[in-house]
Amino acid sequence: MTTPLTTPEAVEESAPYRWRWAALFVILAAEVMDLLDAMVTNIAAPSMRADLGGGASTIQWLAAAYTLAMTGGLLTGGRLGDIFGKKRMFVVGAIGFTIGSLLCAVAMSPEMLIGARVIQGLFGAVMLPQGLGMIKEIFPPKEMQSAFALFGPVMGLSAVGGPILAGWLVDADFFGTGWRMIFIINLPLGVAALLGALRFLPEIRSPHPLKLDIPGVILASTGALLIIYPLVQGRENDWPAWSFVMLGASVVVFAVFGWYEARKKGDPLIVPSLFRKRAFTGGLIVGVVFFSGMAGFMLVFNVYTQVGLGYSAIKAGLAGVPWSAGMIVGMGIMQALKRFGRKVLHGGALLMAAGVGGVLITLNIAGIGVTPWQLAPALIVTGIGMGLLMGPFFDIVLAGVESHETGSASGALTATQQLGNAFGVALLGTLFFGMLGSGVTTGASDAAPKLRAELAAVQVTGAQQDRLVEGVRACGHDRAVAKDVMVAPASCTALEREVGATPNPQAVGAALAGSGETAFKSGFSLAMKNVLWVVIGMLLLTFVAGFLLPKYAREEDAPAH
Repeated sequence: MTTPLTTPEAVEESAPYRWRWAALFVILAAEVMDLLDAMVTNIAAPSMRADLGGGASTIQWLAAAYTLAMTGGLLTGGRLGDIFGKKRMFVVGAIGFTIGSLLCAVAMSPEMLIGARVIQGLFGAVMLPQGLGMIKEIFPPKEMQSAFALFGPVMGLSAVGGPILAGWLVDADFFGTGWRMIFIINLPLGVAALLGALRFLPEIRSPHPLKLDIPGVILASTGALLIIYPLVQGRENDWPAWSFVMLGASVVVFAVFGWYEARKKGDPLIVPSLFRKRAFTGGLIVGVVFFSGMAGFMLVFNVYTQVGLGYSAIKAGLAGVPWSAGMIVGMGIMQALKRFGRKVLHGGALLMAAGVGGVLITLNIAGIGVTPWQLAPALIVTGIGMGLLMGPFFDIVLAGVESHETGSASGALTATQQLGNAFGVALLGTLFFGMLGSGVTTGASDAAPKLRAELAAVQVTGAQQDRLVEGVRACGHDRAVAKDVMVAPASCTALEREVGATPNPQAVGAALAGSGETAFKSGFSLAMKNVLWVVIGMLLLTFVAGFLLPKYAREEDAPAH
Protein backbone atom coordinates (compact mmCIF):
# COMPACT_ATOMS: atom_id res chain seq x y z
CA MET A 1 0.00 0.00 0.00
CA THR A 2 1.59 3.27 -1.10
CA THR A 3 1.61 6.33 1.11
CA PRO A 4 -0.70 8.99 -0.39
CA LEU A 5 0.85 12.35 -1.09
CA THR A 6 -1.31 15.29 -2.03
CA THR A 7 0.99 18.30 -2.30
CA PRO A 8 4.69 19.11 -2.54
CA GLU A 9 4.38 20.93 0.78
CA ALA A 10 3.19 17.70 2.41
CA VAL A 11 6.29 15.95 1.15
CA GLU A 12 8.59 18.61 2.52
CA GLU A 13 6.94 18.71 5.97
CA SER A 14 6.88 14.94 6.50
CA ALA A 15 9.53 12.28 6.32
CA PRO A 16 10.80 11.47 2.79
CA TYR A 17 8.66 9.05 0.86
CA ARG A 18 9.61 5.52 1.89
CA TRP A 19 9.72 3.93 -1.58
CA ARG A 20 11.29 6.86 -3.40
CA TRP A 21 14.29 4.90 -4.77
CA ALA A 22 12.11 2.03 -5.97
CA ALA A 23 9.83 4.63 -7.58
CA LEU A 24 12.85 6.16 -9.29
CA PHE A 25 13.71 2.87 -10.96
CA VAL A 26 10.12 2.54 -12.19
CA ILE A 27 10.40 6.03 -13.67
CA LEU A 28 13.76 5.19 -15.25
CA ALA A 29 12.26 2.04 -16.78
CA ALA A 30 9.65 4.19 -18.53
CA GLU A 31 12.34 6.59 -19.78
CA VAL A 32 14.37 3.66 -21.15
CA MET A 33 11.32 2.25 -22.98
CA ASP A 34 10.71 5.59 -24.65
CA LEU A 35 14.36 6.13 -25.58
CA LEU A 36 14.76 2.63 -26.98
CA ASP A 37 11.58 2.85 -29.05
CA ALA A 38 12.67 6.19 -30.46
CA MET A 39 16.08 4.75 -31.42
CA VAL A 40 15.54 1.13 -32.43
CA THR A 41 13.06 1.98 -35.17
CA ASN A 42 15.81 3.72 -37.12
CA ILE A 43 17.82 0.49 -37.10
CA ALA A 44 14.88 -1.77 -37.92
CA ALA A 45 13.11 0.52 -40.43
CA PRO A 46 14.71 -0.98 -43.58
CA SER A 47 13.71 -4.48 -42.42
CA MET A 48 10.19 -3.27 -41.67
CA ARG A 49 9.78 -1.79 -45.13
CA ALA A 50 11.23 -4.89 -46.78
CA ASP A 51 8.69 -7.03 -44.92
CA LEU A 52 5.58 -4.86 -45.11
CA GLY A 53 6.24 -2.89 -48.29
CA GLY A 54 5.82 0.84 -48.78
CA GLY A 55 8.09 3.55 -50.12
CA ALA A 56 10.70 5.85 -48.66
CA SER A 57 7.97 7.78 -46.84
CA THR A 58 7.22 4.65 -44.81
CA ILE A 59 10.68 4.83 -43.24
CA GLN A 60 10.22 8.52 -42.50
CA TRP A 61 6.76 8.10 -40.98
CA LEU A 62 7.91 5.33 -38.64
CA ALA A 63 9.99 7.95 -36.83
CA ALA A 64 7.99 11.11 -37.56
CA ALA A 65 4.60 9.67 -36.50
CA TYR A 66 5.96 8.78 -33.05
CA THR A 67 7.61 12.15 -32.44
CA LEU A 68 4.67 14.14 -33.86
CA ALA A 69 2.22 12.33 -31.58
CA MET A 70 4.51 12.88 -28.63
CA THR A 71 4.81 16.59 -29.50
CA GLY A 72 1.07 17.09 -29.19
CA GLY A 73 0.76 14.83 -26.16
CA LEU A 74 3.55 16.48 -24.19
CA LEU A 75 1.75 19.80 -24.30
CA THR A 76 -0.98 18.38 -22.05
CA GLY A 77 0.62 15.32 -20.45
CA GLY A 78 1.96 17.14 -17.41
CA ARG A 79 -1.31 18.98 -16.81
CA LEU A 80 -3.28 15.72 -16.93
CA GLY A 81 -1.13 14.48 -14.06
CA ASP A 82 -1.80 17.62 -12.04
CA ILE A 83 -5.54 17.28 -12.59
CA PHE A 84 -6.12 13.53 -12.30
CA GLY A 85 -3.07 12.44 -10.32
CA LYS A 86 0.44 11.64 -11.50
CA LYS A 87 0.34 7.97 -10.51
CA ARG A 88 -2.97 7.40 -12.27
CA MET A 89 -1.80 9.03 -15.50
CA PHE A 90 1.53 7.18 -15.35
CA VAL A 91 -0.41 3.91 -15.17
CA VAL A 92 -2.70 4.97 -18.02
CA GLY A 93 0.35 5.92 -20.10
CA ALA A 94 2.15 2.64 -19.35
CA ILE A 95 -0.92 0.59 -20.33
CA GLY A 96 -1.42 2.55 -23.55
CA PHE A 97 2.26 2.41 -24.47
CA THR A 98 2.34 -1.35 -23.94
CA ILE A 99 -0.81 -1.84 -26.03
CA GLY A 100 0.72 0.35 -28.74
CA SER A 101 3.84 -1.86 -28.67
CA LEU A 102 1.68 -4.97 -29.09
CA LEU A 103 -0.09 -3.41 -32.06
CA CYS A 104 3.32 -2.57 -33.60
CA ALA A 105 4.42 -6.17 -33.14
CA VAL A 106 1.37 -7.62 -34.93
CA ALA A 107 1.11 -4.96 -37.67
CA MET A 108 0.43 -6.43 -41.10
CA SER A 109 0.73 -3.27 -43.18
CA PRO A 110 2.76 -0.03 -43.14
CA GLU A 111 -0.37 1.94 -42.30
CA MET A 112 -1.16 -0.21 -39.26
CA LEU A 113 2.43 0.02 -38.02
CA ILE A 114 2.50 3.81 -38.38
CA GLY A 115 -0.87 4.07 -36.61
CA ALA A 116 0.46 1.96 -33.74
CA ARG A 117 3.50 4.24 -33.50
CA VAL A 118 1.10 7.18 -33.06
CA ILE A 119 -0.54 5.33 -30.14
CA GLN A 120 2.89 4.74 -28.59
CA GLY A 121 3.79 8.42 -28.93
CA LEU A 122 0.53 9.70 -27.45
CA PHE A 123 0.61 7.44 -24.40
CA GLY A 124 4.34 7.93 -23.97
CA ALA A 125 3.62 11.65 -23.72
CA VAL A 126 1.11 10.92 -20.96
CA MET A 127 3.51 8.64 -19.06
CA LEU A 128 6.85 10.44 -19.16
CA PRO A 129 6.01 13.87 -17.64
CA GLN A 130 4.51 12.22 -14.56
CA GLY A 131 7.75 10.51 -13.58
CA LEU A 132 9.86 13.64 -13.87
CA GLY A 133 7.30 15.60 -11.87
CA MET A 134 7.26 12.98 -9.13
CA ILE A 135 11.02 13.10 -8.61
CA LYS A 136 10.85 16.76 -7.66
CA GLU A 137 8.16 15.97 -5.09
CA ILE A 138 9.20 12.69 -3.46
CA PHE A 139 12.91 13.39 -3.01
CA PRO A 140 14.25 15.81 -0.41
CA PRO A 141 16.50 18.55 -1.83
CA LYS A 142 19.70 16.88 -0.63
CA GLU A 143 18.87 13.67 -2.56
CA MET A 144 17.32 15.20 -5.67
CA GLN A 145 20.64 15.80 -7.41
CA SER A 146 21.62 12.16 -6.85
CA ALA A 147 18.29 11.03 -8.26
CA PHE A 148 18.63 13.10 -11.42
CA ALA A 149 22.30 12.05 -11.71
CA LEU A 150 21.17 8.47 -12.37
CA PHE A 151 19.50 9.59 -15.59
CA GLY A 152 22.86 10.26 -17.27
CA PRO A 153 24.40 6.78 -17.05
CA VAL A 154 21.07 4.99 -17.61
CA MET A 155 20.27 7.05 -20.69
CA GLY A 156 23.87 6.74 -21.86
CA LEU A 157 23.86 2.96 -21.58
CA SER A 158 20.53 2.88 -23.39
CA ALA A 159 21.90 5.08 -26.18
CA VAL A 160 24.86 2.73 -26.63
CA GLY A 161 23.03 -0.54 -26.14
CA GLY A 162 19.76 0.31 -27.89
CA PRO A 163 21.01 0.16 -31.51
CA ILE A 164 23.03 -2.98 -30.77
CA LEU A 165 20.02 -4.65 -29.16
CA ALA A 166 17.79 -3.69 -32.07
CA GLY A 167 20.25 -4.97 -34.66
CA TRP A 168 20.80 -8.22 -32.76
CA LEU A 169 17.07 -8.89 -32.39
CA VAL A 170 16.39 -8.23 -36.07
CA ASP A 171 19.24 -10.43 -37.28
CA ALA A 172 18.62 -13.20 -34.71
CA ASP A 173 15.04 -13.55 -36.00
CA PHE A 174 13.81 -15.34 -32.86
CA PHE A 175 10.87 -17.63 -33.65
CA GLY A 176 10.67 -16.02 -37.07
CA THR A 177 9.67 -12.68 -35.56
CA GLY A 178 12.44 -10.59 -37.18
CA TRP A 179 11.94 -6.87 -36.52
CA ARG A 180 8.77 -7.53 -34.51
CA MET A 181 10.84 -8.65 -31.53
CA ILE A 182 11.97 -5.05 -30.87
CA PHE A 183 8.36 -4.31 -29.91
CA ILE A 184 7.61 -7.67 -28.30
CA ILE A 185 10.29 -7.06 -25.65
CA ASN A 186 8.34 -3.96 -24.62
CA LEU A 187 5.52 -6.18 -23.36
CA PRO A 188 7.31 -7.62 -20.31
CA LEU A 189 9.00 -4.24 -19.72
CA GLY A 190 5.64 -2.49 -19.87
CA VAL A 191 3.99 -4.98 -17.53
CA ALA A 192 6.91 -4.65 -15.09
CA ALA A 193 6.67 -0.85 -15.20
CA LEU A 194 2.91 -1.06 -14.66
CA LEU A 195 3.19 -3.40 -11.66
CA GLY A 196 6.03 -1.31 -10.24
CA ALA A 197 3.96 1.85 -10.64
CA LEU A 198 0.98 0.34 -8.85
CA ARG A 199 3.19 -0.80 -5.99
CA PHE A 200 5.77 1.95 -5.55
CA LEU A 201 4.56 5.24 -7.04
CA PRO A 202 2.81 7.64 -4.66
CA GLU A 203 -0.46 9.41 -5.31
CA ILE A 204 0.37 13.04 -6.11
CA ARG A 205 -2.05 15.64 -7.36
CA SER A 206 -1.56 19.38 -7.60
CA PRO A 207 -3.78 21.35 -5.21
CA HIS A 208 -4.17 24.06 -7.86
CA PRO A 209 -3.90 22.30 -11.23
CA LEU A 210 -3.80 24.26 -14.45
CA LYS A 211 -6.71 23.79 -16.82
CA LEU A 212 -6.33 22.05 -20.16
CA ASP A 213 -5.90 24.31 -23.20
CA ILE A 214 -7.54 22.07 -25.80
CA PRO A 215 -7.79 24.74 -28.56
CA GLY A 216 -4.10 25.54 -28.08
CA VAL A 217 -3.12 21.88 -28.39
CA ILE A 218 -5.22 21.47 -31.54
CA LEU A 219 -3.69 24.56 -33.15
CA ALA A 220 -0.10 23.57 -32.29
CA SER A 221 -0.57 19.95 -33.42
CA THR A 222 -2.29 21.02 -36.64
CA GLY A 223 0.49 23.46 -37.45
CA ALA A 224 3.11 20.76 -36.93
CA LEU A 225 1.23 18.26 -39.10
CA LEU A 226 0.82 20.83 -41.88
CA ILE A 227 4.62 21.07 -42.05
CA ILE A 228 5.59 17.41 -41.69
CA TYR A 229 2.97 15.76 -43.89
CA PRO A 230 3.75 17.61 -47.16
CA LEU A 231 7.51 17.30 -46.57
CA VAL A 232 7.21 13.51 -46.27
CA GLN A 233 4.49 12.80 -48.83
CA GLY A 234 5.09 15.62 -51.29
CA ARG A 235 8.13 14.00 -52.90
CA GLU A 236 6.37 10.68 -53.53
CA ASN A 237 3.48 12.55 -55.16
CA ASP A 238 5.75 14.73 -57.33
CA TRP A 239 5.12 17.83 -55.21
CA PRO A 240 1.46 18.57 -56.03
CA ALA A 241 -0.10 21.97 -55.34
CA TRP A 242 -1.67 20.80 -52.07
CA SER A 243 1.78 20.21 -50.56
CA PHE A 244 2.71 23.88 -50.95
CA VAL A 245 -0.74 24.99 -49.79
CA MET A 246 -0.27 22.96 -46.59
CA LEU A 247 3.18 24.43 -45.96
CA GLY A 248 1.78 27.93 -46.37
CA ALA A 249 -1.20 27.10 -44.14
CA SER A 250 1.17 25.98 -41.37
CA VAL A 251 2.54 29.51 -41.10
CA VAL A 252 -1.01 30.86 -40.74
CA VAL A 253 -1.95 28.25 -38.12
CA PHE A 254 1.14 28.93 -36.01
CA ALA A 255 0.44 32.68 -36.25
CA VAL A 256 -3.11 32.05 -35.02
CA PHE A 257 -1.69 29.85 -32.24
CA GLY A 258 0.60 32.67 -31.08
CA TRP A 259 -2.25 35.20 -31.22
CA TYR A 260 -4.57 32.88 -29.28
CA GLU A 261 -2.02 32.06 -26.57
CA ALA A 262 -1.13 35.72 -26.03
CA ARG A 263 -4.78 36.61 -25.45
CA LYS A 264 -6.00 33.50 -23.68
CA LYS A 265 -7.48 34.03 -20.25
CA GLY A 266 -6.57 31.45 -17.63
CA ASP A 267 -3.90 28.87 -18.32
CA PRO A 268 -2.32 29.08 -21.80
CA LEU A 269 -0.09 26.29 -23.05
CA ILE A 270 2.85 28.68 -23.19
CA VAL A 271 2.95 31.53 -20.68
CA PRO A 272 3.36 34.73 -22.77
CA SER A 273 5.96 36.16 -20.40
CA LEU A 274 8.35 33.40 -21.49
CA PHE A 275 8.75 35.01 -24.88
CA ARG A 276 10.22 38.07 -23.20
CA LYS A 277 13.09 35.95 -21.90
CA ARG A 278 16.13 35.82 -24.15
CA ALA A 279 17.17 32.36 -22.99
CA PHE A 280 13.77 30.81 -23.74
CA THR A 281 13.16 32.31 -27.18
CA GLY A 282 16.76 31.66 -28.21
CA GLY A 283 16.49 28.12 -26.85
CA LEU A 284 13.45 27.36 -28.99
CA ILE A 285 15.30 28.45 -32.14
CA VAL A 286 18.51 26.62 -31.25
CA GLY A 287 16.53 23.52 -30.28
CA VAL A 288 14.58 23.29 -33.53
CA VAL A 289 17.67 23.74 -35.71
CA PHE A 290 19.91 21.39 -33.72
CA PHE A 291 17.48 18.54 -33.09
CA SER A 292 16.27 18.69 -36.70
CA GLY A 293 19.78 18.13 -37.97
CA MET A 294 20.58 15.32 -35.54
CA ALA A 295 17.34 13.34 -35.93
CA GLY A 296 17.46 13.60 -39.71
CA PHE A 297 21.12 12.58 -39.83
CA MET A 298 20.57 9.52 -37.62
CA LEU A 299 17.71 8.27 -39.80
CA VAL A 300 19.57 8.82 -43.07
CA PHE A 301 22.77 7.28 -41.70
CA ASN A 302 20.99 4.05 -40.75
CA VAL A 303 19.25 3.81 -44.13
CA TYR A 304 22.54 4.50 -45.90
CA THR A 305 24.49 1.83 -44.02
CA GLN A 306 21.83 -0.88 -44.34
CA VAL A 307 20.21 -0.28 -47.72
CA GLY A 308 23.06 1.51 -49.46
CA LEU A 309 26.11 -0.31 -48.10
CA GLY A 310 24.37 -3.59 -47.34
CA TYR A 311 25.25 -3.71 -43.63
CA SER A 312 23.25 -6.15 -41.52
CA ALA A 313 21.06 -4.66 -38.81
CA ILE A 314 23.51 -5.60 -36.06
CA LYS A 315 26.44 -4.20 -38.05
CA ALA A 316 24.56 -0.95 -38.58
CA GLY A 317 23.79 -0.80 -34.85
CA LEU A 318 27.44 -1.31 -33.98
CA ALA A 319 28.45 1.35 -36.52
CA GLY A 320 26.55 3.94 -34.47
CA VAL A 321 28.11 2.98 -31.12
CA PRO A 322 31.11 5.36 -31.45
CA TRP A 323 28.68 8.27 -31.74
CA SER A 324 26.81 7.25 -28.55
CA ALA A 325 30.03 6.54 -26.67
CA GLY A 326 31.44 9.91 -27.74
CA MET A 327 28.29 11.64 -26.50
CA ILE A 328 28.75 10.12 -23.03
CA VAL A 329 32.39 11.27 -23.01
CA GLY A 330 31.33 14.74 -24.15
CA MET A 331 28.83 15.09 -21.33
CA GLY A 332 31.52 14.06 -18.87
CA ILE A 333 33.91 16.68 -20.25
CA MET A 334 31.12 19.25 -20.11
CA GLN A 335 30.88 18.86 -16.32
CA ALA A 336 34.45 20.12 -16.02
CA LEU A 337 33.85 22.99 -18.45
CA LYS A 338 30.33 24.12 -17.53
CA ARG A 339 31.67 27.25 -15.85
CA PHE A 340 32.37 28.58 -19.35
CA GLY A 341 28.62 28.66 -20.10
CA ARG A 342 27.62 29.36 -23.69
CA LYS A 343 31.19 28.87 -24.95
CA VAL A 344 30.85 25.14 -24.23
CA LEU A 345 27.73 24.96 -26.38
CA HIS A 346 29.46 26.87 -29.18
CA GLY A 347 32.51 24.62 -28.96
CA GLY A 348 30.27 21.55 -29.11
CA ALA A 349 28.53 22.81 -32.26
CA LEU A 350 31.84 23.44 -34.02
CA LEU A 351 33.26 20.09 -32.90
CA MET A 352 30.16 18.33 -34.18
CA ALA A 353 30.47 20.10 -37.52
CA ALA A 354 34.11 18.97 -37.68
CA GLY A 355 33.05 15.41 -36.88
CA VAL A 356 30.38 15.35 -39.59
CA GLY A 357 32.98 16.82 -41.95
CA GLY A 358 35.23 13.93 -40.94
CA VAL A 359 32.48 11.47 -41.94
CA LEU A 360 32.29 13.22 -45.32
CA ILE A 361 36.06 12.97 -45.80
CA THR A 362 35.97 9.29 -44.80
CA LEU A 363 33.31 8.53 -47.43
CA ASN A 364 35.33 10.35 -50.08
CA ILE A 365 38.47 8.38 -49.24
CA ALA A 366 37.02 4.91 -48.53
CA GLY A 367 34.29 5.00 -51.17
CA ILE A 368 31.45 2.46 -51.33
CA GLY A 369 33.47 -0.09 -49.37
CA VAL A 370 33.64 2.02 -46.19
CA THR A 371 33.66 0.00 -42.95
CA PRO A 372 32.38 0.84 -39.44
CA TRP A 373 35.99 0.97 -38.22
CA GLN A 374 36.80 3.65 -40.77
CA LEU A 375 33.75 5.69 -39.74
CA ALA A 376 34.43 5.35 -36.00
CA PRO A 377 36.96 8.20 -35.45
CA ALA A 378 34.77 10.86 -37.06
CA LEU A 379 31.64 9.58 -35.27
CA ILE A 380 33.42 9.70 -31.90
CA VAL A 381 34.30 13.35 -32.51
CA THR A 382 30.69 14.02 -33.56
CA GLY A 383 29.41 12.39 -30.37
CA ILE A 384 31.78 14.32 -28.10
CA GLY A 385 30.62 17.55 -29.72
CA MET A 386 27.00 16.56 -29.22
CA GLY A 387 27.63 15.89 -25.51
CA LEU A 388 29.28 19.29 -25.10
CA LEU A 389 26.42 21.01 -26.89
CA MET A 390 23.51 19.27 -25.18
CA GLY A 391 25.03 19.33 -21.70
CA PRO A 392 24.61 23.07 -20.97
CA PHE A 393 21.68 23.65 -23.35
CA PHE A 394 18.72 22.87 -21.09
CA ASP A 395 20.35 24.50 -18.07
CA ILE A 396 20.95 27.77 -19.95
CA VAL A 397 17.43 27.83 -21.38
CA LEU A 398 15.56 27.01 -18.16
CA ALA A 399 17.75 28.71 -15.53
CA GLY A 400 16.11 32.11 -15.94
CA VAL A 401 12.55 30.80 -15.89
CA GLU A 402 10.39 31.83 -12.92
CA SER A 403 8.87 29.13 -10.73
CA HIS A 404 5.34 29.72 -12.04
CA GLU A 405 6.65 29.40 -15.63
CA THR A 406 8.62 26.17 -15.15
CA GLY A 407 5.90 23.74 -16.22
CA SER A 408 5.01 25.72 -19.32
CA ALA A 409 8.67 26.25 -20.28
CA SER A 410 9.64 22.60 -19.78
CA GLY A 411 6.65 21.35 -21.76
CA ALA A 412 7.24 23.80 -24.60
CA LEU A 413 10.96 23.04 -24.78
CA THR A 414 10.43 19.27 -24.78
CA ALA A 415 7.68 19.55 -27.38
CA THR A 416 9.97 21.74 -29.49
CA GLN A 417 12.64 19.05 -29.28
CA GLN A 418 10.18 16.43 -30.52
CA LEU A 419 8.94 18.75 -33.26
CA GLY A 420 12.53 19.32 -34.34
CA ASN A 421 13.05 15.55 -34.49
CA ALA A 422 10.00 15.10 -36.71
CA PHE A 423 10.94 18.05 -38.91
CA GLY A 424 14.51 16.78 -39.35
CA VAL A 425 13.33 13.28 -40.30
CA ALA A 426 10.94 14.79 -42.82
CA LEU A 427 13.35 17.37 -44.28
CA LEU A 428 16.62 15.42 -44.47
CA GLY A 429 14.83 12.18 -45.30
CA THR A 430 13.07 13.88 -48.20
CA LEU A 431 16.33 15.41 -49.45
CA PHE A 432 18.12 12.07 -49.19
CA PHE A 433 15.47 9.97 -50.91
CA GLY A 434 14.89 12.70 -53.48
CA MET A 435 18.55 12.53 -54.58
CA LEU A 436 18.77 8.74 -54.79
CA GLY A 437 17.33 8.43 -58.29
CA SER A 438 19.75 10.87 -59.90
CA GLY A 439 22.60 9.50 -57.76
CA VAL A 440 22.06 5.93 -58.95
CA THR A 441 21.79 7.15 -62.54
CA THR A 442 25.15 8.91 -62.16
CA GLY A 443 26.64 5.79 -60.58
CA ALA A 444 25.39 3.65 -63.46
CA SER A 445 26.92 6.03 -66.00
CA ASP A 446 30.26 5.89 -64.17
CA ALA A 447 30.15 2.08 -64.13
CA ALA A 448 29.08 1.79 -67.78
CA PRO A 449 32.58 1.52 -69.37
CA LYS A 450 33.50 -1.47 -67.20
CA LEU A 451 30.12 -3.08 -67.86
CA ARG A 452 30.52 -2.66 -71.61
CA ALA A 453 33.90 -4.36 -71.47
CA GLU A 454 32.47 -7.28 -69.51
CA LEU A 455 29.55 -7.63 -71.94
CA ALA A 456 31.87 -7.53 -74.96
CA ALA A 457 33.89 -10.34 -73.37
CA VAL A 458 30.81 -12.60 -73.56
CA GLN A 459 29.93 -11.56 -77.13
CA VAL A 460 27.23 -9.01 -76.33
CA THR A 461 27.79 -5.95 -78.51
CA GLY A 462 25.99 -3.35 -80.58
CA ALA A 463 22.37 -2.44 -79.97
CA GLN A 464 21.83 -5.26 -77.49
CA GLN A 465 24.72 -4.03 -75.37
CA ASP A 466 23.29 -0.50 -75.49
CA ARG A 467 19.88 -1.79 -74.32
CA LEU A 468 21.45 -3.69 -71.43
CA VAL A 469 23.54 -0.72 -70.27
CA GLU A 470 20.53 1.58 -70.46
CA GLY A 471 18.42 -1.08 -68.74
CA VAL A 472 20.78 -1.17 -65.76
CA ARG A 473 20.58 2.60 -65.50
CA ALA A 474 16.76 2.67 -65.70
CA CYS A 475 16.24 -0.29 -63.35
CA GLY A 476 18.59 1.17 -60.74
CA HIS A 477 16.87 4.54 -60.89
CA ASP A 478 13.38 3.04 -60.63
CA ARG A 479 14.36 0.78 -57.72
CA ALA A 480 15.77 3.76 -55.84
CA VAL A 481 12.58 5.84 -56.21
CA ALA A 482 10.06 2.98 -55.98
CA LYS A 483 6.94 3.79 -53.96
CA ASP A 484 6.62 0.15 -52.92
CA VAL A 485 9.64 -2.15 -52.61
CA MET A 486 7.36 -5.18 -52.92
CA VAL A 487 6.55 -4.32 -56.55
CA ALA A 488 9.27 -4.87 -59.18
CA PRO A 489 9.66 -1.83 -61.47
CA ALA A 490 8.68 -2.43 -65.09
CA SER A 491 12.19 -1.43 -66.22
CA CYS A 492 13.71 -4.23 -64.09
CA THR A 493 11.28 -6.77 -65.52
CA ALA A 494 12.17 -5.65 -69.05
CA LEU A 495 15.88 -5.94 -68.23
CA GLU A 496 15.40 -9.54 -67.08
CA ARG A 497 13.76 -10.38 -70.41
CA GLU A 498 16.63 -8.72 -72.29
CA VAL A 499 19.15 -10.78 -70.33
CA GLY A 500 17.29 -13.97 -71.23
CA ALA A 501 17.67 -13.15 -74.93
CA THR A 502 21.49 -12.97 -74.77
CA PRO A 503 23.84 -15.84 -75.83
CA ASN A 504 25.07 -16.37 -72.25
CA PRO A 505 22.36 -15.24 -69.77
CA GLN A 506 24.23 -16.44 -66.68
CA ALA A 507 27.41 -14.50 -67.41
CA VAL A 508 25.48 -11.44 -68.57
CA GLY A 509 23.29 -11.54 -65.46
CA ALA A 510 26.36 -11.68 -63.21
CA ALA A 511 27.94 -8.70 -64.99
CA LEU A 512 24.74 -6.66 -64.75
CA ALA A 513 24.25 -7.57 -61.07
CA GLY A 514 27.75 -6.39 -60.21
CA SER A 515 27.37 -3.17 -62.17
CA GLY A 516 23.93 -2.54 -60.69
CA GLU A 517 25.19 -3.05 -57.14
CA THR A 518 28.06 -0.63 -57.73
CA ALA A 519 25.68 1.97 -59.19
CA PHE A 520 23.24 1.50 -56.30
CA LYS A 521 25.94 1.95 -53.64
CA SER A 522 27.41 4.92 -55.51
CA GLY A 523 24.00 6.57 -55.67
CA PHE A 524 23.43 6.14 -51.95
CA SER A 525 26.93 7.41 -51.22
CA LEU A 526 26.39 10.53 -53.34
CA ALA A 527 23.06 11.28 -51.65
CA MET A 528 24.63 10.74 -48.22
CA LYS A 529 27.48 13.13 -48.95
CA ASN A 530 25.02 15.83 -50.02
CA VAL A 531 23.01 15.36 -46.82
CA LEU A 532 26.20 15.65 -44.77
CA TRP A 533 26.82 19.09 -46.25
CA VAL A 534 23.29 20.09 -45.18
CA VAL A 535 23.93 18.76 -41.66
CA ILE A 536 27.16 20.75 -41.43
CA GLY A 537 25.23 23.84 -42.49
CA MET A 538 22.60 23.20 -39.81
CA LEU A 539 25.30 22.83 -37.14
CA LEU A 540 26.91 26.09 -38.21
CA LEU A 541 23.45 27.68 -38.05
CA THR A 542 23.13 26.24 -34.54
CA PHE A 543 26.44 27.93 -33.68
CA VAL A 544 25.14 31.29 -34.95
CA ALA A 545 21.75 30.86 -33.23
CA GLY A 546 23.63 30.12 -30.01
CA PHE A 547 24.42 33.83 -29.74
CA LEU A 548 20.72 34.36 -29.00
CA LEU A 549 21.31 32.65 -25.66
CA PRO A 550 22.79 34.45 -22.64
CA LYS A 551 26.47 33.86 -21.97
CA TYR A 552 25.78 32.11 -18.67
CA ALA A 553 22.80 30.28 -17.25
CA ARG A 554 22.86 32.45 -14.12
CA GLU A 555 24.39 35.81 -13.38
CA GLU A 556 26.34 34.38 -10.47
CA ASP A 557 28.05 31.96 -12.89
CA ALA A 558 29.68 34.85 -14.74
CA PRO A 559 33.34 35.42 -13.78
CA ALA A 560 34.01 38.42 -11.56
CA HIS A 561 35.75 41.35 -13.22
